[in-house]
Amino acid sequence: MPREREQLTKSCEILSVEDLWVEYRSPRGTVKAVRGVSFDLHKEETLALIGESGSGKTTLGMALIRMTPKSGSVPRGRIIYRRDGEMYDVLGLDKEALRKFHWQECAMVFQSSLNAFNPVLRIWDHFHDTARAHGRVSQQALRERAMHLFKLVQLDPERVIDAFPHELSGGMRQRVLLALGLLLDPQILLLDEPTTALDILTQRTVIDLLRRLREELGFSLIFVSHDLSLAAELANRVATMYAGKIVELGDVHDIFYRPRHPYTLGLIKAVPTVTGAFRELASIPGSPPDLVDLPSGCKFQERCPFADERCRKEEPELEGMGANHSVACFKWRQVSLEKEAAHA
Repeated sequence: MPREREQLTKSCEILSVEDLWVEYRSPRGTVKAVRGVSFDLHKEETLALIGESGSGKTTLGMALIRMTPKSGSVPRGRIIYRRDGEMYDVLGLDKEALRKFHWQECAMVFQSSLNAFNPVLRIWDHFHDTARAHGRVSQQALRERAMHLFKLVQLDPERVIDAFPHELSGGMRQRVLLALGLLLDPQILLLDEPTTALDILTQRTVIDLLRRLREELGFSLIFVSHDLSLAAELANRVATMYAGKIVELGDVHDIFYRPRHPYTLGLIKAVPTVTGAFRELASIPGSPPDLVDLPSGCKFQERCPFADERCRKEEPELEGMGANHSVACFKWRQVSLEKEAAHA
């Protein structure tokens, strides 16, 4: 990659997002879809982005690879990618460098597997076109690579490689997308709702595959999901998003057993359990705020049982609570006490 690179000391962080903002133009005004998001992604780590629809998860994922729609813009922030002791600002890459970044360094697997394929092209054509766009011209080497990846994702290579997308089941198409995302051996794989519309057994297959592939191939994984059980099984760290901001970030065990933000706690209470004692579900009252006309103070305060006058006037920033756990909440102690009381 070109002139945007800088030398830096060796770090286990391969991606650093700093104060990232994403906005959309709309007839009603500016939609503040992502507001001042900052986080690091480490080598061979899995980071889950969780939250309700409209919280900014997918917009953040698209911004990381500079694929926001034409109506979107990134007015502020940096996305720093590191490889081999060098640093690149993704937002500053020119067209050719960005093409190399896509697929070779960072690939994204979208949630609608059928819509992700051209219906008149065979699976082999998708692999061939992707490789050719990145200068890989040896068809024999490419076919061998594709066949190897199909085996890794537990598909019959001979059955799949010359098939049309509609000839494969939803689970098979999802696994083909995983293989296609890994074709050029990227360091980072982004997944948007990877198990949406799949039956529970196929979901289990995809989860096990992702875990095994990450261990074997050594890539880092960011996935967007509203499925907390998926995050609990697959992630090393979890980031809770609300109204375009990360409101809690921590180790997966801390997030699920020691949540500090009332929104994270509300999400956990709204999920049914399949083991242990019966627990009555509790939905989060109200609706997410209007991202065009955001309320003052904490954006969760109208739905929060702990909110007080300070919450209505000031918006809390993400602050460290100790090792690897941060929260944006003035009332995190009360949240902690409620969680402990529920387990008492």
